[in-house]
Parts: sequence; C-alpha cells; structure tokens
Amino acid sequence: MSSSAEKAESKYRAVTAFQRRLNAVVRRLPGQTLLETTGRVSGLPRRTPVGGRRTGDSFWLVSEFGERSQYVRNIRADPRVRVRLRGRWYPGTAHLLPDDDPLARLRRLPRYNGLVVRAMGVRTGLLTVRVELRGKGAGEEPVIGVSHG
Repeated sequence: MSSSAEKAESKYRAVTAFQRRLNAVVRRLPGQTLLETTGRVSGLPRRTPVGGRRTGDSFWLVSEFGERSQYVRNIRADPRVRVRLRGRWYPGTAHLLPDDDPLARLRRLPRYNGLVVRAMGVRTGLLTVRVELRGKGAGEEPVIGVSHG
C-alpha cells in the first residue's frame, strides 16, 4: 500500500471511529437532520446525522467516504429512506450519483456542511446523494417519526 493510501486508510478509520461516538449523541438532537436507511444485514432502521440542503422535493448531500459509508451501502441494498428535516420525517428514495461533481455540489450546500465533509473526507472518495422526498410540499403529509431506540 502506498504512503498516501495508508494515510487515507488511517484517516478513514480514525474519522469513522470518532463519528460512531459523536453520532450516538448528535442524532438525539431535535434539530439535527437525519438520514434513516434500512440496515442491509440486520434489516433494522439506521439513523445517521447528515448535512445537506433541500431543494424543492429533493434533499442533496455529499457522503465524505462515498461507497465506503455504511449508509451508502445500505442505500445500495434498499434505496427507500427517510429524512428528518426540522423535526419532521419525510419518506423518500435515495439515488447515488457517481457522475455528479461532489465538490461543485458542496459549494451549493450549507457552508458548514462543506467544511465538515472536506475536513473528514478523502477528496477522491466523495459521492453525491439525492433523495427524492415524498411528503408535505410533495403532495402528501409527512410521516411522523417513530423512535427506534
């Protein structure tokens, strides 16, 4: 493994270990945006704090570890997701967009989100995710979230 690949792997391991601990706390904050996927092995709901922006009936985000992110792997197995925005849950369908320019996309997302993704991610591993939302503003009432622990 090359020196840069070893550094990237070390960074990935350090950041994901940190995120696991931080996410356990952050996902409980009422104003935090959450992405809920279905665990590809367990079948259980998996909630991940994310940053991004709603544009019309879509929610856009950039995964800092792309295909290696657990929620991206869950989306590959089952693209049906929910997004909690401002305390309300919206069901949707996630689309992984490897042909989108994630750095350009980050410039259109909230500045803080872009800074965090750049700081934690490996620039070559970024992946754009678009969630087509259903719910209020898209012709249906939003789904009210149910706590899964």
